[in-house]
Amino acid sequence: MNISSITILSLSGLNDTSPKCRSALFFLSFTCYCITVLVNVSLILIIIFDNAFHEPMYILLCAFCINALYGTAGFYPKLLWDLLSPVHVISYSGCLLQAHMLYSFGCSDMSILALMAYDRYLAICRPLEYHSVMSVQRVIKMACSFWLTSSFIIAVNIFLTSRLKLCSRYINRLFCVNWSIVSLACQLNETSINEIVANITIVIYVFHGFFIVWSYMYIIKRCANSIENRAKFVQTCVPHLISLSTFIVTIMIDVTYNRLSSKDLPQTLQNFIAMEFLIIPPLMNPLIYGFKLNKVRSRIIDIYTFKCKSM
Repeated sequence: MNISSITILSLSGLNDTSPKCRSALFFLSFTCYCITVLVNVSLILIIIFDNAFHEPMYILLCAFCINALYGTAGFYPKLLWDLLSPVHVISYSGCLLQAHMLYSFGCSDMSILALMAYDRYLAICRPLEYHSVMSVQRVIKMACSFWLTSSFIIAVNIFLTSRLKLCSRYINRLFCVNWSIVSLACQLNETSINEIVANITIVIYVFHGFFIVWSYMYIIKRCANSIENRAKFVQTCVPHLISLSTFIVTIMIDVTYNRLSSKDLPQTLQNFIAMEFLIIPPLMNPLIYGFKLNKVRSRIIDIYTFKCKSM
C-alpha cells in the first residue's frame, strides 16, 4: 500500500527566529489578523444589511471579503500558535487541510477577480445587456460555483499528494503547501502525475488572468472616447486593478519561490516571500475598496458619525 506512515510533520520556518523576535512577531501578526478580520467583516455586514449595496459589483466584493476570511483562517491561527510554542509540528492530515485551504483561497480569489472584470466589462461596454446578464441571484450562483470549482480542483491536487509515500517529515516553511509535501516523497518518479495536474491547475488560472487582461483592454478602449465612461472607470475599475495587481504580484512570487526556492536566501526573506500573498491582499483589498468606492466610503463615514454622536 502506497500510503505514508508519517503522521506528524515538522515546520522549520521559525527555527532561526529568537524567542524575543517571536514575541514581537506574535504581537504584529495578531494585530494584523484582527485588523484583517475587522475590515473584511465590516464590509461584509455593510453589504449584507444595506439594501443599497445589493448590486452585482458589491455582491462580488462581499464574496471577495468572505474568501479573504477563509484564507486567513487557514494561516494565522497556526502561525500564532507556533510563535508561542517551542515545537512547530502539524499532523499530516492537518497539513493537507491547510494546503487545501490556502490554495483554494488563492484560486478562488483569481476567479472572483475574473468575475469582477466581466462585471465591469458588461457595465461599461454593454450597459444595455448588463441587468439582464448580471442579476444579483445569478452573481451569487456564479460566485458559489466558482468557489466550489476552485475547491474541487485543489482537492484533486491534495488527493494525489495524499497517496504518496513520504520519506521525510521536515518542511522548510512556516506553513504547509502542496508542493512542499510532494517534495518529501520517497520516489520522485511517482510525483509526475502531481506535477502534470499542478501545471494544468496553473494553466487554468493563467487563462483567468488573460481573460481579466482582455476585459480591461476593451474597457480602456471604450473609456478613451467617453468622459462619462472614463469617470466610471476611475471610480469602479481602479480598485479592481489595484487588487488584481497586488494579488498577481504576490501569488507569482510565491509560485516562483515554491518551484525555484533557493536555500541561499535568508530564512526571514523566505518567510516573507511565503507569507505575503496571505497577508497583503486580504488586508489591503477592503481598505482599497473602502477608500476608493464613494458609496462604501460614504456609508462607513455615516456609521462612524452616527456612533460618535450617540456616545
